[in-house]
Amino acid sequence: MLGTRHDWQTIEIVCLLRAPLLDLLDEARAVHQRYHADGQVQLASLLSIKTGACPEDCKYCPQSAHYTKKTGLEREALLDVNDVLSKARLAKEAGATRFCMGAAWRSVKDGPAFDSVLEMVRGVRDLDMEACVTLGMLTETQAKRLAEAGLTAYNHNLDTSPEFYREIITTRTYEDRLETLAHVRGAGLQVCCGGIIGMGETIEDRARLLQELATLDPHPESVPINALVPVPGTPLEHQPPVEPLDLVRMVATARILMPNSFVRLSAGRSALTREAQILCFLAGANSIFYGDKLLTTANNDVDDDLALIEEAGLRIKPACAL
Repeated sequence: MLGTRHDWQTIEIVCLLRAPLLDLLDEARAVHQRYHADGQVQLASLLSIKTGACPEDCKYCPQSAHYTKKTGLEREALLDVNDVLSKARLAKEAGATRFCMGAAWRSVKDGPAFDSVLEMVRGVRDLDMEACVTLGMLTETQAKRLAEAGLTAYNHNLDTSPEFYREIITTRTYEDRLETLAHVRGAGLQVCCGGIIGMGETIEDRARLLQELATLDPHPESVPINALVPVPGTPLEHQPPVEPLDLVRMVATARILMPNSFVRLSAGRSALTREAQILCFLAGANSIFYGDKLLTTANNDVDDDLALIEEAGLRIKPACAL
């Protein structure tokens, strides 16, 4: 309860992750009530606007071109702007206040495709929704153009610790990711950045991931916490399921380290029971991906999510002002 810090040490975070669960929840709950007393939950809808054929070799991802023969995922070209905006309208009608658009690129290239994405951003903002995109690596100029189009936030996850990173991805460096985050922040955009657990990492790796996020100044406005969804055909297809309480611990620790951030329950949530999801809310989660699909994997039923939020005594966060 000492306020926002940016000097967290690895050992401190390991101790939090290993703390007795009820003690950890008590601390996380106290922080959450201090910084998020309004009880709001942000609903973010996620759409894949360009699917598959990605040149990256992320071992968890079915969109990688390296694993296409085994995953069978079919490539889809960049969606038409009007098609994307019609889906954004449906998401808004269903209750989402942030619309996130993901394209399977290693880095976005200037030209007609990027111009289309800018048009999508402007269209989503015209719907009075927050707009977020993830397009891979960005240049400083591209980040500024996205900001000028009205983009709310840019998603660019660190995925895991710097030490474990090379076990998961070899086609892009950790420094590449940090450079893109710097360009995003330099353009005045919100940062959406988190990671994935369940890929074979140690508890120290989880702590180092959270440390990298918590030592950013300012902290990311949104921190997605993902549990690996093992997809057949990817190198991580045989990884065991993430223990639900491990996810709860990550959420609680993220809440303590980054008190002002929205901590988002992301991939893997569909495998959780209602009770486990409520425990995550109790631990400090206050954002979810909302809708029946997350890029290429299934997600929770929207009606079930609304009922769960009401049962937990929470309320939906409205979109930010234009």
